Amino acid sequence: MAYREFGPRVELSDLVVCTWEREVPLAGARPAQRVLPDGCTDLVWRGSELTVAGPDSRPFMSPLEPGATVVGLRLRPGVAGHVLGLPASELRDMRAWLADIWEGDGLELEECVGAAGAPARRREVLEDALLERRPGMEELDPLVLAAARRLGLPGSRVRSLSRALGTSERQLLRRFNAAVGYGPKVLDRVLRFQRFVSLAPTLAAGDAGLARAAAELGYADQAHLTRDCVRLSGLTPARLVHA
Repeated sequence: MAYREFGPRVELSDLVVCTWEREVPLAGARPAQRVLPDGCTDLVWRGSELTVAGPDSRPFMSPLEPGATVVGLRLRPGVAGHVLGLPASELRDMRAWLADIWEGDGLELEECVGAAGAPARRREVLEDALLERRPGMEELDPLVLAAARRLGLPGSRVRSLSRALGTSERQLLRRFNAAVGYGPKVLDRVLRFQRFVSLAPTLAAGDAGLARAAAELGYADQAHLTRDCVRLSGLTPARLVHA
């Protein structure tokens, strides 16, 4: 199964992590792909529908259609509420039809993506849509973006973070729910977990141990890593590394 990511246009780099394509082979593919939480929200073209995926706080088994090519655009953590025009918490752990969120514009975009044909052109159409809508979007929340940059790192603590940013934990939680889809503690957990996922090839090759990885990533101990890994992926660290 081929999965590829493509850098966003420069004008969208503050909103978009990447666009992407997933090609499913005609034979031998698994019935579903395990999607892991990453703090992001995606616009996803699959079959004939354009949907919004996430933000996720738990694993999601995404069905795979043999021979299909799925296309997506991934929004950065903290911008989903700004781009979509509603509190991102309303989409937490959900897959929603974009036409229900953007109404007429969403349905028109779905038709344009469908008519685009080639996956590369479909990705361009998604980026075009964001550029066209950008003048009408609300400003990004600078407090959320500043906080998100400090999360997922060794020693990150939400209580000290709110003090450093000159706000209360309650205010930070409210603004995170609107912009990210869940609170800073959950995003901290998700971003640290994603740093562990990025180490999977090294761990699978036996070049590092789980206990050492847990310490370097800022987990209290290996048991802490295991709890978060099971919660966010449904697998133990050892099983995830070799999946």
